[in-house]
Amino acid sequence: MKIGIDVMGGDFAPHAIIDGALLALNELPENVTLVLFGDQAQIEPLLTAAASDRQRLEIVHASEVIEMGEHPAKAFSKKQDSSIVKGFYMLQKGLIDAFASAGNTGAMLVGAMYTVKSVPGIIRPAIAAPVPNPEGGVPTILLDVGLNPDCKPDVLYQYGILGTVYARDVYGLQNPKVGLLNIGSEEEKGNLLTKATYEAMKGSKDFNFIGNIEGTELLGVNKADVVVCDGFVGNVVLKQTEAFYALIKKRNINDSFFEKLNFEYYGGTPILGINAPVIIGHGVSKGLAVKNMILHTKEVVEAKLSEKFKEIFK
Repeated sequence: MKIGIDVMGGDFAPHAIIDGALLALNELPENVTLVLFGDQAQIEPLLTAAASDRQRLEIVHASEVIEMGEHPAKAFSKKQDSSIVKGFYMLQKGLIDAFASAGNTGAMLVGAMYTVKSVPGIIRPAIAAPVPNPEGGVPTILLDVGLNPDCKPDVLYQYGILGTVYARDVYGLQNPKVGLLNIGSEEEKGNLLTKATYEAMKGSKDFNFIGNIEGTELLGVNKADVVVCDGFVGNVVLKQTEAFYALIKKRNINDSFFEKLNFEYYGGTPILGINAPVIIGHGVSKGLAVKNMILHTKEVVEAKLSEKFKEIFK
């Protein structure tokens, strides 16, 4: 297995990315090679200083960087020798099995759509994020968390399928329970989108739909394994969770559950519904987060999600 890593992506690149890659290498099996995309002149001294084992590391030189504040589509088009562009083209050609980056999220999404593209039959891919379970164990999968702020009922219905496959084949949940994030548990509650989506999901044979989920039930009880919403709502929930964790740390409150709200605990999140594994990390990722992003990338590759989505949506 070859996992591509954008070494130049993120606020603390390249040092933090190299640190995380070397940490991950210590936990990855011998058959996994990390392919590092970035400026070789910056990468080589960092590897030398760390006295790293080079047998499972490859470097693909990239002279350009898509910066965090750049326009995603324009930068992806113009910077053909950037680490993100080179990573995607190698992924498209099958020279690597997955590509992960903590860099420009928009450029990663553009790259996914331009190169590996969506699985035929999937209207819009989604980004899934884990929400810790207060009862312990496997987290709740929330999707979408920012890729599609405006959705129609058929898109949200497909998210139920995408989330089910992800929860089952990556997290090991059999027949995961799917809920629709709403302002009330009753069937008639919600806006036009959630009401129409409820009607579409009710009685579904494609996944185990259990009804509406309120915001208090997302963290309060383990009612659903997969929670579906549009990207606007999901992104607000995700960032509110991050803000809550920051507040907890600022007040010096130590609790094992709250620590799982830290994005570093999970590292990165996949784009579900495309033809190859692509994992997006947080822009402020440091070594621990990068390590966990890479380890999760391996899990996503092994789950063969793309092949399973192709079979479902053919």
